[in-house]
Amino acid sequence: MTSPLSLADLSVSQVRTWPRRIHSLWRRSLRFRTVSITVGLTLVAVLASGVYMSISVRNDLFSSRLSQVLDDSSRTMSSVQRLFESADINDRVAITTVMNTVRNQMAATSSSQLIAGYRAPGQEYNPYAPQGFRSSELAGGVLTNDLRATVQDSVGQQWWQSVTLEGPNGEVPGVIVGQLIDVPGAGKYEFYIGFDLTDSEQTLQFLQQTMLIVGLALLLLVGAVAWVVVRLVVEPITVAAETSQRLADGDLGVRIRESGEDELATLARSFNGMADSLQQRIRELAELSLVQQRFVSDVSHELRTPLTTIRLADDVLYDQRDAFPPATTRTVELLHTQVERFELLLNDLLEISRYDAGSVQLELDPTNLAALAQDCIEGMEALAEERGSDVRLVAPGGHGEVEMDPRRIRRIVRNLLGNAIEHGEGKPIVVTVDSDEKSVALTVRDYGLGMSESDAEHVFDRFWRADPSRRRTIGGTGLGLSISTEDASLHGGILDVWSRLGEGSSFRLTLPRTPGEKVTSFPLPRVPEDVDGPGPSIELEDE
Repeated sequence: MTSPLSLADLSVSQVRTWPRRIHSLWRRSLRFRTVSITVGLTLVAVLASGVYMSISVRNDLFSSRLSQVLDDSSRTMSSVQRLFESADINDRVAITTVMNTVRNQMAATSSSQLIAGYRAPGQEYNPYAPQGFRSSELAGGVLTNDLRATVQDSVGQQWWQSVTLEGPNGEVPGVIVGQLIDVPGAGKYEFYIGFDLTDSEQTLQFLQQTMLIVGLALLLLVGAVAWVVVRLVVEPITVAAETSQRLADGDLGVRIRESGEDELATLARSFNGMADSLQQRIRELAELSLVQQRFVSDVSHELRTPLTTIRLADDVLYDQRDAFPPATTRTVELLHTQVERFELLLNDLLEISRYDAGSVQLELDPTNLAALAQDCIEGMEALAEERGSDVRLVAPGGHGEVEMDPRRIRRIVRNLLGNAIEHGEGKPIVVTVDSDEKSVALTVRDYGLGMSESDAEHVFDRFWRADPSRRRTIGGTGLGLSISTEDASLHGGILDVWSRLGEGSSFRLTLPRTPGEKVTSFPLPRVPEDVDGPGPSIELEDE
Protein backbone atom coordinates (compact mmCIF):
# COMPACT_ATOMS: atom_id res chain seq x y z
CA MET A 1 0.00 0.00 0.00
CA THR A 2 1.36 3.38 -0.98
CA SER A 3 1.75 5.89 1.81
CA PRO A 4 0.45 9.48 1.46
CA LEU A 5 4.01 10.75 1.67
CA SER A 6 5.14 8.69 -1.32
CA LEU A 7 2.12 9.84 -3.31
CA ALA A 8 2.97 13.47 -2.51
CA ASP A 9 6.60 12.90 -3.48
CA LEU A 10 5.46 11.31 -6.74
CA SER A 11 3.20 14.29 -7.49
CA VAL A 12 6.00 16.78 -6.78
CA SER A 13 8.36 14.74 -8.98
CA GLN A 14 5.87 14.77 -11.85
CA VAL A 15 5.35 18.52 -11.51
CA ARG A 16 9.08 19.08 -11.62
CA THR A 17 9.68 16.87 -14.66
CA TRP A 18 6.81 17.93 -16.92
CA PRO A 19 8.57 21.08 -18.25
CA ARG A 20 11.53 18.92 -19.24
CA ARG A 21 9.21 16.44 -20.93
CA ILE A 22 7.46 19.18 -22.89
CA HIS A 23 10.82 20.66 -23.89
CA SER A 24 11.97 17.25 -25.08
CA LEU A 25 8.72 16.71 -27.02
CA TRP A 26 9.07 20.20 -28.54
CA ARG A 27 12.56 19.37 -29.83
CA ARG A 28 11.72 15.88 -31.10
CA SER A 29 8.24 16.29 -32.62
CA LEU A 30 7.64 18.52 -35.64
CA ARG A 31 3.92 17.75 -35.40
CA PHE A 32 3.69 18.88 -31.76
CA ARG A 33 5.72 22.00 -32.50
CA THR A 34 3.59 22.99 -35.50
CA VAL A 35 0.25 22.41 -33.77
CA SER A 36 1.46 24.24 -30.65
CA ILE A 37 2.55 27.27 -32.66
CA THR A 38 -0.75 27.30 -34.60
CA VAL A 39 -2.86 27.01 -31.45
CA GLY A 40 -0.70 29.60 -29.68
CA LEU A 41 -1.05 32.15 -32.46
CA THR A 42 -4.79 31.46 -32.67
CA LEU A 43 -5.06 31.96 -28.91
CA VAL A 44 -3.28 35.31 -29.18
CA ALA A 45 -5.60 36.37 -32.03
CA VAL A 46 -8.71 35.24 -30.13
CA LEU A 47 -7.60 37.03 -26.96
CA ALA A 48 -6.79 40.22 -28.83
CA SER A 49 -10.11 40.14 -30.70
CA GLY A 50 -12.02 39.27 -27.53
CA VAL A 51 -10.46 42.09 -25.54
CA TYR A 52 -11.09 44.60 -28.32
CA MET A 53 -14.70 43.48 -28.79
CA SER A 54 -15.32 43.45 -25.03
CA ILE A 55 -14.00 46.99 -24.63
CA SER A 56 -15.95 48.21 -27.66
CA VAL A 57 -19.21 46.60 -26.53
CA ARG A 58 -18.74 47.90 -22.99
CA ASN A 59 -18.17 51.44 -24.24
CA ASP A 60 -21.16 51.27 -26.59
CA LEU A 61 -23.43 49.86 -23.88
CA PHE A 62 -22.34 52.51 -21.42
CA SER A 63 -22.73 55.32 -23.95
CA SER A 64 -26.18 54.12 -24.95
CA ARG A 65 -27.29 53.66 -21.35
CA LEU A 66 -25.82 57.03 -20.33
CA SER A 67 -27.69 58.79 -23.12
CA GLN A 68 -30.91 57.15 -21.98
CA VAL A 69 -30.22 58.07 -18.35
CA LEU A 70 -29.56 61.71 -19.23
CA ASP A 71 -32.75 61.89 -21.29
CA ASP A 72 -34.81 60.43 -18.42
CA SER A 73 -33.16 62.75 -15.93
CA SER A 74 -33.73 65.77 -18.16
CA ARG A 75 -37.44 65.01 -18.47
CA THR A 76 -37.70 64.44 -14.74
CA MET A 77 -35.94 67.70 -13.87
CA SER A 78 -38.08 69.60 -16.38
CA SER A 79 -41.28 68.23 -14.82
CA VAL A 80 -39.99 69.14 -11.36
CA GLN A 81 -39.20 72.68 -12.50
CA ARG A 82 -42.69 73.05 -14.02
CA LEU A 83 -44.26 71.67 -10.88
CA PHE A 84 -42.53 74.25 -8.72
CA GLU A 85 -43.43 77.08 -11.08
CA SER A 86 -47.13 76.14 -11.24
CA ALA A 87 -47.56 75.55 -7.50
CA ASP A 88 -49.24 78.19 -5.25
CA ILE A 89 -46.78 78.45 -2.40
CA ASN A 90 -48.08 80.70 0.45
CA ASP A 91 -46.82 79.10 3.63
CA ARG A 92 -44.50 76.42 4.98
CA VAL A 93 -47.17 73.72 4.78
CA ALA A 94 -47.79 74.42 1.11
CA ILE A 95 -44.13 74.31 0.14
CA THR A 96 -43.63 71.10 2.14
CA THR A 97 -46.57 69.56 0.31
CA VAL A 98 -45.10 70.59 -3.02
CA MET A 99 -41.70 69.12 -2.04
CA ASN A 100 -43.34 65.77 -1.22
CA THR A 101 -45.12 65.89 -4.56
CA VAL A 102 -41.83 66.62 -6.27
CA ARG A 103 -40.24 63.62 -4.55
CA ASN A 104 -42.99 61.31 -5.74
CA GLN A 105 -42.89 62.88 -9.21
CA MET A 106 -39.14 62.27 -9.50
CA ALA A 107 -39.51 58.61 -8.52
CA ALA A 108 -42.42 58.09 -10.91
CA THR A 109 -40.96 59.94 -13.90
CA SER A 110 -37.43 58.51 -13.72
CA SER A 111 -38.47 54.97 -12.68
CA SER A 112 -35.79 55.12 -10.02
CA GLN A 113 -36.14 55.09 -6.27
CA LEU A 114 -32.60 56.43 -5.85
CA ILE A 115 -33.38 60.12 -5.42
CA ALA A 116 -32.13 62.91 -3.22
CA GLY A 117 -32.76 66.64 -2.75
CA TYR A 118 -30.76 69.17 -0.72
CA ARG A 119 -31.04 72.93 -0.19
CA ALA A 120 -27.90 74.41 -1.67
CA PRO A 121 -25.56 75.78 1.01
CA GLY A 122 -24.55 79.45 1.24
CA GLN A 123 -28.12 80.86 1.10
CA GLU A 124 -29.89 83.10 3.61
CA TYR A 125 -32.03 81.46 6.23
CA ASN A 126 -35.60 80.89 5.06
CA PRO A 127 -38.17 79.61 7.58
CA TYR A 128 -40.34 78.32 4.72
CA ALA A 129 -37.56 76.25 3.15
CA PRO A 130 -38.37 72.53 3.58
CA GLN A 131 -35.85 69.90 4.66
CA GLY A 132 -34.06 67.88 2.05
CA PHE A 133 -34.60 64.18 1.43
CA ARG A 134 -32.41 61.21 0.43
CA SER A 135 -32.91 57.55 -0.40
CA SER A 136 -31.07 55.18 1.92
CA GLU A 137 -29.20 53.68 -1.07
CA LEU A 138 -27.48 57.04 -1.67
CA ALA A 139 -26.01 57.17 1.83
CA GLY A 140 -22.43 56.37 2.72
CA GLY A 141 -20.63 58.78 0.44
CA VAL A 142 -22.24 57.77 -2.84
CA LEU A 143 -22.87 61.46 -3.55
CA THR A 144 -19.35 62.80 -3.67
CA ASN A 145 -18.38 66.31 -2.68
CA ASP A 146 -16.91 66.89 -6.15
CA LEU A 147 -20.25 66.18 -7.83
CA ARG A 148 -22.18 68.38 -5.38
CA ALA A 149 -19.72 71.24 -5.78
CA THR A 150 -20.03 71.04 -9.57
CA VAL A 151 -23.85 70.96 -9.45
CA GLN A 152 -23.96 73.92 -7.07
CA ASP A 153 -22.01 76.12 -9.49
CA SER A 154 -24.66 76.23 -12.25
CA VAL A 155 -28.47 76.37 -12.33
CA GLY A 156 -30.42 74.26 -14.83
CA GLN A 157 -27.43 72.21 -16.11
CA GLN A 158 -27.11 68.46 -15.68
CA TRP A 159 -23.99 66.81 -14.30
CA TRP A 160 -23.31 63.07 -13.95
CA GLN A 161 -20.81 60.78 -12.29
CA SER A 162 -20.17 56.99 -12.40
CA VAL A 163 -20.52 55.44 -8.94
CA THR A 164 -20.83 52.08 -7.23
CA LEU A 165 -24.25 51.41 -5.72
CA GLU A 166 -25.32 48.89 -3.12
CA GLY A 167 -27.60 46.29 -4.67
CA PRO A 168 -29.44 43.28 -3.20
CA ASN A 169 -26.54 40.97 -4.10
CA GLY A 170 -23.70 43.35 -3.45
CA GLU A 171 -22.13 46.28 -5.25
CA VAL A 172 -23.40 47.18 -8.73
CA PRO A 173 -22.37 49.90 -11.22
CA GLY A 174 -24.50 53.02 -11.47
CA VAL A 175 -24.70 56.66 -12.53
CA ILE A 176 -25.75 59.68 -10.45
CA VAL A 177 -27.23 62.65 -12.34
CA GLY A 178 -27.61 65.98 -10.53
CA GLN A 179 -29.06 69.41 -11.32
CA LEU A 180 -29.56 72.70 -9.42
CA ILE A 181 -33.19 74.04 -9.52
CA ASP A 182 -34.50 77.37 -8.28
CA VAL A 183 -37.54 76.73 -6.02
CA PRO A 184 -39.81 79.80 -5.68
CA GLY A 185 -40.08 80.94 -2.10
CA ALA A 186 -37.49 78.44 -0.83
CA GLY A 187 -34.27 79.10 -2.73
CA LYS A 188 -31.98 76.82 -4.73
CA TYR A 189 -32.12 73.04 -4.32
CA GLU A 190 -29.88 70.23 -5.57
CA PHE A 191 -31.75 67.25 -6.96
CA TYR A 192 -30.05 63.90 -7.70
CA ILE A 193 -31.28 60.74 -9.38
CA GLY A 194 -29.36 57.44 -9.22
CA PHE A 195 -29.66 54.90 -12.04
CA ASP A 196 -28.73 51.22 -11.63
CA LEU A 197 -26.70 49.83 -14.59
CA THR A 198 -27.02 46.18 -13.58
CA ASP A 199 -28.88 45.31 -16.78
CA SER A 200 -26.05 46.70 -18.91
CA GLU A 201 -23.47 44.85 -16.78
CA GLN A 202 -25.38 41.58 -17.20
CA THR A 203 -25.62 42.13 -20.95
CA LEU A 204 -21.85 42.70 -21.09
CA GLN A 205 -21.15 39.57 -19.00
CA PHE A 206 -23.39 37.51 -21.27
CA LEU A 207 -21.56 38.76 -24.34
CA GLN A 208 -18.18 38.07 -22.71
CA GLN A 209 -19.22 34.54 -21.77
CA THR A 210 -20.51 33.97 -25.28
CA MET A 211 -17.24 35.24 -26.79
CA LEU A 212 -15.26 33.04 -24.38
CA ILE A 213 -17.20 29.93 -25.37
CA VAL A 214 -16.92 30.80 -29.06
CA GLY A 215 -13.20 31.51 -28.64
CA LEU A 216 -12.57 28.17 -26.91
CA ALA A 217 -14.57 26.35 -29.55
CA LEU A 218 -12.63 28.16 -32.28
CA LEU A 219 -9.35 27.30 -30.55
CA LEU A 220 -10.27 23.62 -30.37
CA LEU A 221 -11.45 23.67 -33.98
CA VAL A 222 -8.26 25.31 -35.20
CA GLY A 223 -6.18 22.87 -33.15
CA ALA A 224 -8.05 19.89 -34.63
CA VAL A 225 -7.75 21.24 -38.18
CA ALA A 226 -4.05 21.97 -37.64
CA TRP A 227 -3.52 18.45 -36.29
CA VAL A 228 -5.20 16.87 -39.30
CA VAL A 229 -3.35 19.08 -41.81
CA VAL A 230 -0.01 18.61 -40.07
CA ARG A 231 -0.57 14.87 -39.92
CA LEU A 232 -1.22 14.77 -43.65
CA VAL A 233 1.93 16.78 -44.32
CA VAL A 234 4.25 15.55 -41.58
CA GLU A 235 3.41 11.86 -41.81
CA PRO A 236 5.36 11.41 -45.06
CA ILE A 237 8.22 13.44 -43.59
CA THR A 238 8.18 11.20 -40.51
CA VAL A 239 8.26 8.15 -42.73
CA ALA A 240 11.17 9.66 -44.66
CA ALA A 241 13.03 10.39 -41.41
CA GLU A 242 12.48 6.85 -40.08
CA THR A 243 13.50 5.38 -43.41
CA SER A 244 16.63 7.54 -43.47
CA GLN A 245 17.51 6.35 -39.97
CA ARG A 246 17.08 2.72 -40.98
CA LEU A 247 19.19 3.39 -44.06
CA ALA A 248 21.88 4.98 -41.89
CA ASP A 249 21.75 1.94 -39.58
CA GLY A 250 22.67 -0.32 -42.47
CA ASP A 251 19.31 -1.46 -43.86
CA LEU A 252 20.14 -0.60 -47.47
CA GLY A 253 17.02 -2.27 -48.87
CA VAL A 254 14.50 0.02 -47.17
CA ARG A 255 12.48 2.37 -49.40
CA ILE A 256 9.64 4.91 -49.16
CA ARG A 257 6.30 3.98 -50.70
CA GLU A 258 5.55 6.19 -53.71
CA SER A 259 1.97 7.39 -54.36
CA GLY A 260 0.55 10.35 -56.25
CA GLU A 261 2.22 13.08 -58.23
CA ASP A 262 2.58 15.83 -55.65
CA GLU A 263 5.70 17.21 -53.96
CA LEU A 264 5.74 14.44 -51.37
CA ALA A 265 5.70 11.83 -54.11
CA THR A 266 8.61 13.64 -55.76
CA LEU A 267 10.43 13.54 -52.42
CA ALA A 268 9.82 9.80 -52.14
CA ARG A 269 11.07 9.15 -55.69
CA SER A 270 14.16 11.27 -55.13
CA PHE A 271 14.91 9.54 -51.84
CA ASN A 272 14.46 6.09 -53.34
CA GLY A 273 16.71 7.04 -56.25
CA MET A 274 19.35 8.26 -53.83
CA ALA A 275 19.03 5.07 -51.78
CA ASP A 276 19.41 2.93 -54.91
CA SER A 277 22.51 4.84 -55.93
CA LEU A 278 23.92 4.66 -52.40
CA GLN A 279 23.22 0.94 -52.15
CA GLN A 280 24.92 0.31 -55.48
CA ARG A 281 27.92 2.41 -54.51
CA ILE A 282 28.25 0.72 -51.12
CA ARG A 283 27.97 -2.69 -52.77
CA GLU A 284 30.74 -1.76 -55.18
CA LEU A 285 32.92 -0.42 -52.36
CA ALA A 286 32.23 -3.55 -50.28
CA GLU A 287 33.20 -5.78 -53.18
CA LEU A 288 36.31 -3.71 -53.80
CA SER A 289 37.19 -3.82 -50.11
CA LEU A 290 36.64 -7.56 -50.06
CA VAL A 291 38.87 -7.99 -53.10
CA GLN A 292 41.51 -5.82 -51.42
CA GLN A 293 41.30 -7.80 -48.18
CA ARG A 294 41.55 -11.08 -50.05
CA PHE A 295 44.46 -9.75 -52.04
CA VAL A 296 46.37 -8.68 -48.93
CA SER A 297 45.53 -11.92 -47.14
CA ASP A 298 46.38 -14.11 -50.11
CA VAL A 299 49.60 -12.28 -50.85
CA SER A 300 50.60 -12.44 -47.19
CA HIS A 301 49.91 -16.15 -47.02
CA GLU A 302 51.61 -16.83 -50.32
CA LEU A 303 54.68 -14.97 -49.15
CA ARG A 304 54.92 -17.19 -46.09
CA THR A 305 56.52 -20.10 -47.93
CA PRO A 306 59.24 -18.17 -49.82
CA LEU A 307 59.86 -16.06 -46.72
CA THR A 308 60.42 -19.20 -44.64
CA THR A 309 62.92 -20.46 -47.22
CA ILE A 310 64.67 -17.09 -47.33
CA ARG A 311 64.70 -16.95 -43.52
CA LEU A 312 66.33 -20.39 -43.29
CA ALA A 313 68.97 -19.46 -45.85
CA ASP A 314 69.52 -16.15 -44.08
CA ASP A 315 70.01 -17.90 -40.74
CA VAL A 316 72.64 -20.19 -42.27
CA LEU A 317 74.50 -17.27 -43.80
CA TYR A 318 74.16 -15.15 -40.65
CA ASP A 319 75.55 -17.93 -38.44
CA GLN A 320 78.62 -18.19 -40.73
CA ARG A 321 79.14 -14.46 -41.28
CA ASP A 322 82.46 -14.43 -39.40
CA ALA A 323 83.97 -16.68 -42.08
CA PHE A 324 83.18 -14.24 -44.89
CA PRO A 325 85.19 -11.22 -46.03
CA PRO A 326 84.20 -7.95 -44.31
CA ALA A 327 82.15 -6.68 -47.25
CA THR A 328 80.25 -9.95 -47.48
CA THR A 329 79.73 -10.01 -43.71
CA ARG A 330 78.17 -6.56 -43.84
CA THR A 331 75.92 -7.68 -46.69
CA VAL A 332 74.77 -10.74 -44.71
CA GLU A 333 74.00 -8.57 -41.65
CA LEU A 334 71.95 -6.16 -43.76
CA LEU A 335 70.12 -9.10 -45.34
CA HIS A 336 69.36 -10.54 -41.90
CA THR A 337 68.00 -7.20 -40.66
CA GLN A 338 65.76 -6.69 -43.69
CA VAL A 339 64.48 -10.27 -43.58
CA GLU A 340 63.46 -9.74 -39.94
CA ARG A 341 61.77 -6.47 -40.86
CA PHE A 342 60.03 -8.12 -43.80
CA GLU A 343 58.77 -10.87 -41.51
CA LEU A 344 57.42 -8.28 -39.06
CA LEU A 345 55.73 -6.42 -41.91
CA LEU A 346 54.17 -9.64 -43.16
CA ASN A 347 52.84 -10.47 -39.68
CA ASP A 348 51.38 -6.97 -39.36
CA LEU A 349 49.72 -7.25 -42.76
CA LEU A 350 48.15 -10.54 -41.75
CA GLU A 351 46.92 -8.94 -38.52
CA ILE A 352 45.46 -5.98 -40.40
CA SER A 353 43.73 -8.30 -42.85
CA ARG A 354 42.15 -10.19 -39.93
CA TYR A 355 40.86 -6.90 -38.50
CA ASP A 356 39.49 -5.87 -41.89
CA ALA A 357 37.75 -9.21 -42.23
CA GLY A 358 36.24 -8.89 -38.73
CA SER A 359 37.65 -12.26 -37.63
CA VAL A 360 39.55 -11.04 -34.57
CA GLN A 361 38.48 -12.19 -31.11
CA LEU A 362 39.82 -11.37 -27.68
CA GLU A 363 41.49 -13.99 -25.50
CA LEU A 364 40.64 -12.52 -22.11
CA ASP A 365 42.69 -13.19 -19.02
CA PRO A 366 42.89 -11.30 -15.68
CA THR A 367 45.97 -9.11 -16.06
CA ASN A 368 47.84 -6.64 -13.89
CA LEU A 369 48.46 -3.65 -16.18
CA ALA A 370 51.25 -2.24 -14.01
CA ALA A 371 53.11 -5.58 -14.01
CA LEU A 372 52.58 -5.90 -17.77
CA ALA A 373 54.05 -2.44 -18.31
CA GLN A 374 57.05 -3.35 -16.13
CA ASP A 375 57.66 -6.51 -18.20
CA CYS A 376 57.54 -4.48 -21.44
CA ILE A 377 60.00 -1.93 -20.04
CA GLU A 378 62.41 -4.69 -19.00
CA GLY A 379 62.11 -6.32 -22.41
CA MET A 380 63.08 -3.08 -24.18
CA GLU A 381 65.64 -1.96 -21.63
CA ALA A 382 68.59 -2.88 -23.83
CA LEU A 383 67.23 -0.88 -26.76
CA ALA A 384 66.54 2.10 -24.49
CA GLU A 385 70.09 2.00 -23.10
CA GLU A 386 71.46 1.81 -26.62
CA ARG A 387 69.58 5.01 -27.50
CA GLY A 388 70.48 6.68 -24.19
CA SER A 389 66.92 6.87 -22.84
CA ASP A 390 66.02 6.19 -19.23
CA VAL A 391 62.61 4.51 -19.05
CA ARG A 392 60.84 4.88 -15.70
CA LEU A 393 57.56 3.43 -14.45
CA VAL A 394 55.22 5.44 -12.23
CA ALA A 395 52.26 3.36 -11.08
CA PRO A 396 50.04 4.96 -8.41
CA GLY A 397 47.27 2.59 -9.52
CA GLY A 398 46.52 -0.19 -11.95
CA HIS A 399 47.85 -2.99 -9.74
CA GLY A 400 44.59 -4.89 -9.62
CA GLU A 401 43.77 -7.52 -12.22
CA VAL A 402 41.50 -6.48 -15.08
CA GLU A 403 40.00 -8.66 -17.83
CA MET A 404 41.96 -8.01 -21.06
CA ASP A 405 43.84 -9.75 -23.86
CA PRO A 406 47.40 -9.54 -22.49
CA ARG A 407 49.03 -10.35 -25.84
CA ARG A 408 47.34 -7.43 -27.60
CA ILE A 409 47.82 -4.96 -24.72
CA ARG A 410 51.46 -6.00 -24.50
CA ARG A 411 51.77 -5.28 -28.22
CA ILE A 412 50.26 -1.81 -27.70
CA VAL A 413 52.66 -0.98 -24.88
CA ARG A 414 55.70 -2.26 -26.85
CA ASN A 415 54.65 -0.17 -29.88
CA LEU A 416 54.29 2.95 -27.73
CA LEU A 417 57.62 2.31 -26.02
CA GLY A 418 59.32 1.66 -29.34
CA ASN A 419 58.03 4.93 -30.78
CA ALA A 420 59.08 6.82 -27.64
CA ILE A 421 62.59 5.37 -27.85
CA GLU A 422 62.74 6.02 -31.59
CA HIS A 423 61.73 9.68 -31.33
CA GLY A 424 62.77 10.45 -27.73
CA GLU A 425 66.19 11.84 -28.72
CA GLY A 426 67.83 9.99 -25.83
CA LYS A 427 65.78 11.85 -23.22
CA PRO A 428 63.88 10.25 -20.29
CA ILE A 429 60.70 8.31 -20.97
CA VAL A 430 58.01 8.06 -18.29
CA VAL A 431 55.41 5.26 -18.30
CA THR A 432 52.49 6.00 -15.96
CA VAL A 433 49.78 3.52 -14.91
CA ASP A 434 46.71 4.45 -12.88
CA SER A 435 43.11 3.34 -12.41
CA ASP A 436 39.75 4.22 -10.95
CA GLU A 437 36.57 2.28 -10.28
CA LYS A 438 35.60 2.17 -13.97
CA SER A 439 38.80 2.27 -16.04
CA VAL A 440 42.53 1.59 -16.13
CA ALA A 441 44.95 3.76 -18.09
CA LEU A 442 48.56 3.89 -19.24
CA THR A 443 50.53 6.81 -20.70
CA VAL A 444 53.92 6.82 -22.40
CA ARG A 445 55.54 10.25 -22.22
CA ASP A 446 58.68 11.20 -24.11
CA TYR A 447 60.48 14.55 -24.34
CA GLY A 448 61.71 14.25 -27.91
CA LEU A 449 60.90 16.09 -31.11
CA GLY A 450 57.13 16.08 -30.76
CA MET A 451 54.65 16.63 -33.60
CA SER A 452 52.64 19.45 -35.11
CA GLU A 453 48.85 19.43 -35.05
CA SER A 454 48.61 18.30 -38.66
CA ASP A 455 51.05 15.43 -38.02
CA ALA A 456 49.18 14.36 -34.88
CA GLU A 457 45.99 13.98 -36.94
CA HIS A 458 47.64 11.27 -39.08
CA VAL A 459 49.82 9.52 -36.53
CA PHE A 460 47.46 6.49 -36.38
CA ASP A 461 47.16 6.14 -40.18
CA ARG A 462 48.61 3.09 -41.86
CA PHE A 463 52.17 3.49 -43.20
CA TRP A 464 52.17 7.19 -42.29
CA ARG A 465 55.42 8.89 -41.32
CA ALA A 466 55.81 12.43 -39.99
CA ASP A 467 59.15 12.81 -41.78
CA PRO A 468 59.48 10.42 -44.78
CA SER A 469 63.19 11.25 -45.03
CA ARG A 470 63.81 10.15 -41.43
CA ARG A 471 65.27 6.63 -41.26
CA ARG A 472 63.72 4.03 -38.98
CA THR A 473 66.40 2.78 -36.59
CA ILE A 474 64.52 0.04 -34.73
CA GLY A 475 62.80 -1.70 -37.64
CA GLY A 476 59.26 -0.38 -37.50
CA THR A 477 56.79 -1.38 -40.23
CA GLY A 478 54.52 1.71 -40.19
CA LEU A 479 51.54 -0.37 -39.02
CA GLY A 480 52.23 -0.51 -35.28
CA LEU A 481 50.04 2.40 -34.14
CA SER A 482 47.29 1.46 -36.57
CA ILE A 483 47.20 -2.06 -35.13
CA SER A 484 47.35 -0.59 -31.62
CA THR A 485 44.21 1.45 -32.24
CA GLU A 486 42.43 -1.68 -33.46
CA ASP A 487 43.55 -3.60 -30.36
CA ALA A 488 42.33 -0.79 -28.09
CA SER A 489 39.00 -0.51 -29.90
CA LEU A 490 38.51 -4.27 -29.67
CA HIS A 491 38.56 -3.87 -25.87
CA GLY A 492 36.20 -0.88 -26.06
CA GLY A 493 39.10 1.37 -25.09
CA ILE A 494 40.53 4.63 -26.35
CA LEU A 495 44.04 5.37 -27.63
CA ASP A 496 44.81 9.07 -28.00
CA VAL A 497 47.86 11.31 -28.24
CA TRP A 498 49.04 14.72 -27.10
CA SER A 499 52.07 16.24 -28.83
CA ARG A 500 53.84 19.56 -29.24
CA LEU A 501 56.89 20.42 -31.30
CA GLY A 502 60.00 20.61 -29.15
CA GLU A 503 58.23 19.28 -26.03
CA GLY A 504 57.63 15.65 -26.94
CA SER A 505 54.54 13.46 -27.07
CA SER A 506 52.29 11.54 -24.71
CA PHE A 507 50.25 8.53 -25.83
CA ARG A 508 47.40 7.50 -23.53
CA LEU A 509 45.67 4.11 -23.48
CA THR A 510 42.40 3.91 -21.51
CA LEU A 511 40.59 0.58 -21.07
CA PRO A 512 37.25 -0.17 -19.38
CA ARG A 513 37.37 -2.68 -16.54
CA THR A 514 34.81 -4.73 -18.46
CA PRO A 515 35.88 -5.27 -22.12
CA GLY A 516 33.34 -3.99 -24.63
CA GLU A 517 31.86 -1.33 -22.34
CA LYS A 518 32.24 2.36 -23.18
CA VAL A 519 34.95 4.34 -21.45
CA THR A 520 33.28 6.92 -19.21
CA SER A 521 36.19 8.02 -17.00
CA PHE A 522 39.87 8.74 -17.54
CA PRO A 523 42.23 7.99 -14.62
CA LEU A 524 45.10 9.83 -16.37
CA PRO A 525 44.92 13.24 -18.09
CA ARG A 526 45.50 13.49 -21.81
CA VAL A 527 47.68 16.58 -21.44
CA PRO A 528 50.76 15.96 -19.27
CA GLU A 529 50.85 17.94 -16.05
CA ASP A 530 54.35 19.30 -16.80
CA VAL A 531 53.25 21.39 -19.83
CA ASP A 532 51.33 24.65 -20.27
CA GLY A 533 48.33 24.67 -22.60
CA PRO A 534 46.57 21.71 -24.22
CA GLY A 535 48.56 21.42 -27.44
CA PRO A 536 47.30 19.29 -30.35
CA SER A 537 45.62 16.05 -29.35
CA ILE A 538 43.88 13.29 -31.27
CA GLU A 539 41.45 10.76 -29.84
CA LEU A 540 40.54 7.44 -31.42
CA GLU A 541 37.82 5.23 -30.01
CA ASP A 542 35.55 2.41 -30.98
CA GLU A 543 32.44 3.80 -32.63
